[in-house]
Amino acid sequence: MRLILVRHGQTPSNVAFVLDTAIPGPGLTDLGEQQAAALPEALADEDIEALYASTMVRTQLTAAPLAAARGLDVVVRAGIRELSAGDLDMLPGDSERARIYMRTVFAWAAGDTELRMPGGENGVEALARYDAVVAEAAESGAGTVAMVSHGAAIRMWTAARADNVDVPFAAAHPLDNTGVVVLEGSPADGWKALSWAGAVVAPAGEGGPAGQALG
Repeated sequence: MRLILVRHGQTPSNVAFVLDTAIPGPGLTDLGEQQAAALPEALADEDIEALYASTMVRTQLTAAPLAAARGLDVVVRAGIRELSAGDLDMLPGDSERARIYMRTVFAWAAGDTELRMPGGENGVEALARYDAVVAEAAESGAGTVAMVSHGAAIRMWTAARADNVDVPFAAAHPLDNTGVVVLEGSPADGWKALSWAGAVVAPAGEGGPAGQALG
């Protein structure tokens, strides 16, 4: 299966640079709506057969123009929502306490899945819920699936599950709003990232260390 993970469009909380992971969360800014409207053209070459969004408003609004352009229903699933910040929610993203959030997220991707976000979920729970939605999509038989999800969740899951993306790469490459990661594989055989925000990602052992963007 070809799996296209798309971060949602810009929100007011993105502009304010605060952690905002509660459901249902904010909608999109004017720019976020423009970014969502540009998705059908950005993904014009992708033969998308199924489209998913999280239970958060911003992903569903981002997915709507793509769904309309392709004549697809949006499958809403809680499992691909943003990683819960728990007690850190609504803190300024550049505050020292808020930095615990991304440190915890990448610890999960590195294998320390028992670590718990203060007042929130642990890595076992976060990966299991995301894995379950990916597995559902794979079992549907669709050849190409797009999922509109969230920045931290996409980076964590890809670093944990893609053979050729490591934690240092994911940590050093934030996804802009409506940034796209394309993977190929299956839950049984594993995943390889084909591109990250438009840059080709080298397969492990080809052209450099795992997770190195080429070009």
